[in-house]
Amino acid sequence: MNENVSKVLIGLESNNINAVYAETKAEVCEIVKNMLSYGAVITAGGSMSLKESGVWDIINSPEYDFRDRTKSGISDEERLEAFKSAIGCDFFFCSTNALTEKGELVNVDGNANRISSIAFGPKKVVMVVGINKIVKDIDEGLLRIKKIAAPKNAVRLNTGTPCQKLGHCIALEKSDCPAMTDGCKSPRRMCIEYLVSGFQKEKGRINVILCGETLGY
Repeated sequence: MNENVSKVLIGLESNNINAVYAETKAEVCEIVKNMLSYGAVITAGGSMSLKESGVWDIINSPEYDFRDRTKSGISDEERLEAFKSAIGCDFFFCSTNALTEKGELVNVDGNANRISSIAFGPKKVVMVVGINKIVKDIDEGLLRIKKIAAPKNAVRLNTGTPCQKLGHCIALEKSDCPAMTDGCKSPRRMCIEYLVSGFQKEKGRINVILCGETLGY
């Protein structure tokens, strides 16, 4: 573990966010298994980090009551119920778009289901975060979203938004340092609702597993 990682972990703990470091994806999975109990009600945000780490396969096990909004053949009504079940569920799993050296979590959503669950609802939030998502501060986190996270997710989801074609947010065509909400006017824009999580009133509700490997976007 390098000095920068130690700084981030201290920052998270100072914000009442539980923080643990896992050198590898395999270690991440072991930590997650030890957190869960049989029959736990689990919801999750759309996250490549969960899938790349192997955590998605764990929470999708028959041992748990996983409300999967992405499963094949799900109806719109069932998907809405899966979103709603995040309120009061035992665990909500996701990642973060950026993690600052001060232990702040920087996120943006198109539908707000993930950031709303981070802010309120689930009893526990578990974030699986690759070391690639560490940034200096909030401004750098927002730039990371515009330069990396949003364009790569746009390609994955085939949104047809300008960032899919340009490889970066269209706001960067006009400025090297655009305002937080600057971007396109596409009906399929993903960067709509913003959340920065700092000091938490409820200690340990949010849990960050920081992995020493690259995970997600």
